[in-house]
Amino acid sequence: MLVSLLKKFGLKFSLNDPRWGRGSDDNKNQDGNKRPNDGPPDLDQLWRDFNQRLSNLFGNKKNGGGNNGNGGNSGGTGFKPDMRGAGIGAGVIAAIVGFLWLVSGFFIVQEGQTGVVLTFGKYSHMTPAGFNWRWPTPIQSHETVNVSQVRTVEVGYRGSVKNKQQQESLMLTEDENIIDIQFAVQFTLKNASEWVFNNREKEEMVKQVAETAIREVVGRNKMDFVLYEGREKIAFDSSQLMQQIVDKYKAGVQITNVTMQGVQPPEQVQASFDDAVKAGQDRERQKNEGQAYANDVIPRARGAASRLMEESEAYRASVTANAQGEASRFKQVLVEYQKAPAVTRDRMYIDTMQKIFSSTTKVMVDSKGSNNLIYLPLDKLISQTSADAAANAPSTAASTTPVVPSGSVALETQLQQESRTRDSRISRDREAR
Repeated sequence: MLVSLLKKFGLKFSLNDPRWGRGSDDNKNQDGNKRPNDGPPDLDQLWRDFNQRLSNLFGNKKNGGGNNGNGGNSGGTGFKPDMRGAGIGAGVIAAIVGFLWLVSGFFIVQEGQTGVVLTFGKYSHMTPAGFNWRWPTPIQSHETVNVSQVRTVEVGYRGSVKNKQQQESLMLTEDENIIDIQFAVQFTLKNASEWVFNNREKEEMVKQVAETAIREVVGRNKMDFVLYEGREKIAFDSSQLMQQIVDKYKAGVQITNVTMQGVQPPEQVQASFDDAVKAGQDRERQKNEGQAYANDVIPRARGAASRLMEESEAYRASVTANAQGEASRFKQVLVEYQKAPAVTRDRMYIDTMQKIFSSTTKVMVDSKGSNNLIYLPLDKLISQTSADAAANAPSTAASTTPVVPSGSVALETQLQQESRTRDSRISRDREAR
């Protein structure tokens, strides 16, 4: 475009021009003929041609006569500026410069980033990801901020937990014990303009906020809680407190995670603390063993005691009931005895002897009027009777009825007859009286 405009006004800046660097067409020899084309172009002549064409562009025209051999005017030249041509040339150059200046305002924001546009150094607005335009410098400028990046600050260590920072990691608990804590805080940006403008040392600000929050949370808890079962709660409470602080600072930060890298006593007392921990664990183990033994013995002892008490209650109730029953039966017998003493006495005697004979295998009988004792081997009689019954029974049939010894039946029949005889005699004597 620029070349076509220059050609329109009769300007040529091409190295293919046969007269480039060889003077103007008016350069002639003394005979009025053109100077022959002998030799390469002269650098001084090239410079003079460039100055001449530049002068023509801004309106410096020649007024007849040519340049002499040394490049000077022959005396008939003068300077007459052409204002119209100079204005057109200046306008073209200004348009080109303005176009390039406006084009410099385009910029590209990558995905996951946000562009912050400044107008004379003051925040103007934010641009999304993609192809954007702003007023070029010095009116506006922009700064690209990565809002999707997960940033990390380390407190109490640098790079590795072995590289400790004692001034950051040592903290005081509620029970006035010192512990050594190393942790990392991960965060993202939720407002790029606040992140850029509201704080100077941004990473340092987040680190100091994290250290302040964790010290406050640790100071509200005891040492054993922080070292063992309370790590997750300490991290959660610290994250909440950090978020509250950075929101008050308007830092544009979103706390995403707090990771506890190491929680332990200071190195100077680590051995003593390990011994104390082992002693505490032994104490807890012994307490648990004692509690387990107690849980095993005490319920069994209580069960045995309850069983003995129930058995004693049952025995007492049984004895009491038996005693009451015996007393009631004795009263009933007493009433009958008062009505018929002899009959009652004989009946009691018979019942007693029946109980005695039913539990013995040998019977001694004292016959009346004689001192001879009759021995009745009931056990042998019963066994002999059983053997005879088994021999006489068919071998193929299985008998399910119990075998009653004949000897015992005869003895029982005899005793019953004697009892009835005695009862009848006592009754006749009572009637006679």
